[in-house]
Amino acid sequence: MNMGRPTQVKPLRTGSTRREFFKRSGASTVAMAAATPMLLPLAAQASAVVQIFQHGVASGDPLSDRVILWTRVTPPSLKPAVPVSYVVATDAALTKVVLRGSSKTNPGRDYTVKVDAIGLQPGTTYYYQFTAEGATSPIGRTKTLPVGSINSLRMAVVSCSNLAYGYFNAYARIAQRADLDLVVHLGDYIYEYGTGQYGTARTPEPANEIVSLSDYRQRHAQYKRDADSQAMHRQHPLIAIWDDHETANDAYKAGAENHQPATEGDWATRQAAALQAYYEWMPVRPVNTAKLNDNHRNFVYGDLVDLLMLEERLSNRSQQIKGSIATPLGQGFVQSGPFADASRTLLGSEQEAWLAERLRQGGTQWKLLGQGVMFAQLKGVAAANAAGGGVFLNSDQWDGYQPARNRIYDVIKGDASHARVNNVVVLTGDIHSSWAADLTQDPNNANVGTGGYNPATGEGSQAVEFVGTSVTSPGVDSDTSGGTAAYLRSLNPHFKFINLHRRGYMLLDVNRQRAVCEWWYVDTVASPSNVESFGAAFEVQAGSQRLSPSAQTTPRANPPLLAP
Repeated sequence: MNMGRPTQVKPLRTGSTRREFFKRSGASTVAMAAATPMLLPLAAQASAVVQIFQHGVASGDPLSDRVILWTRVTPPSLKPAVPVSYVVATDAALTKVVLRGSSKTNPGRDYTVKVDAIGLQPGTTYYYQFTAEGATSPIGRTKTLPVGSINSLRMAVVSCSNLAYGYFNAYARIAQRADLDLVVHLGDYIYEYGTGQYGTARTPEPANEIVSLSDYRQRHAQYKRDADSQAMHRQHPLIAIWDDHETANDAYKAGAENHQPATEGDWATRQAAALQAYYEWMPVRPVNTAKLNDNHRNFVYGDLVDLLMLEERLSNRSQQIKGSIATPLGQGFVQSGPFADASRTLLGSEQEAWLAERLRQGGTQWKLLGQGVMFAQLKGVAAANAAGGGVFLNSDQWDGYQPARNRIYDVIKGDASHARVNNVVVLTGDIHSSWAADLTQDPNNANVGTGGYNPATGEGSQAVEFVGTSVTSPGVDSDTSGGTAAYLRSLNPHFKFINLHRRGYMLLDVNRQRAVCEWWYVDTVASPSNVESFGAAFEVQAGSQRLSPSAQTTPRANPPLLAP
């Protein structure tokens, strides 16, 4: 099942096919009139700020005492080095300065600037600004992580932001939410396709599929010129992981579906180019400079949340195996033969061991897993494990790596040497649609006593998962009546909510008693719009490991001022 993702893209594409399932279930391409990209003007404005800092500012990877500050300088002419200074203050007017610093950038890093602002106070909102070439950047706003006893975390969760498929209206709505602590991006921040290959609302730069370092840099630069992207980055710190499109579609350790060595060169060379551009253009802190293709890391939010960000594409993933069993929703597979091979992995043994250690470690009320592909089972033919388990639809997600997934379930459930891990919430992107799931290894077995799951009560659920829709990329956009979603729920009773056709973001509100996920939707991505609407909310109560319906949470009162 290929939900909304192109499977072959060398010819000009006109359909929306993230997964083959989307085509089989009657999805149709969203008709979007060609429009001028909503990018900040490059020549029309004479402002030195726009000319020198035309890619805006950003912050990311906050810790309790530091945060990455980012910008890009566009000098009037090529220079071997450009001095850059920065200032950090506790007020939006930049009068209460707590930190000043300087750096240099050069063509070898594409004139990007990335500094780790160290020596900050925990749980504090800061404002920052860069100066270079006689110009000052827009003022940015960021926030450090708290320490100690904490009772509230509010964050937005996004993924799958394809500029060619539409406008980043969701980013603009997030930018206006002054009470957020941070934004999590779960991957597919950029897309690699050329003009017309996957979306026609806006024209990608360069026009070709990106393969070289120059290509990847140019694509990142275009995304950073988007006004809505700049607004979100200016107001909130970002914690990001990549999925596959930051390199190429359906990437794995040794290659990708959308990489042809005969015409596009060596995969390692392409991956290195993509990662160099990613680290230059994103406000992220490298975890291991000797192994840049592994960025798994964690962020501790006081005693409330340990946010574990997983790497599931480039460092260790085994190649996907295609399904060959026909179902009404596309080609599927069963959990036998190569799919039962315990050596196949998404994370690799080192990251699996790290994840187990972090899950078992105490100190926080909640464990949030930020990761790319759906953890819950998704079937096109339903059956209990004792009857073969049914037919699964998407071999690119955890269903295609069930023995590896079972090892994570073993950690959560505990054993003779380890207590069970409570309050695990999985956050997922990738699939261009919205899902809320109880997590169980045998969802079609109603006998909880034999390891099954009771869909009426949630008994048997080990954890929960919230899957966010895309910022722009297409889902089953024809499923406006919810018929396909209802059919999927009939086969997969552990899903409590499915929406296949709306674009937007998730809002996560966590306190010591519960974690609430709200799905917010924009009215269109075909043109710029300020309209958003509340879609649904589900929550998990601490200690329950199961979902229940919820409602909109109350925004915080008197949040720090947005950056001007």
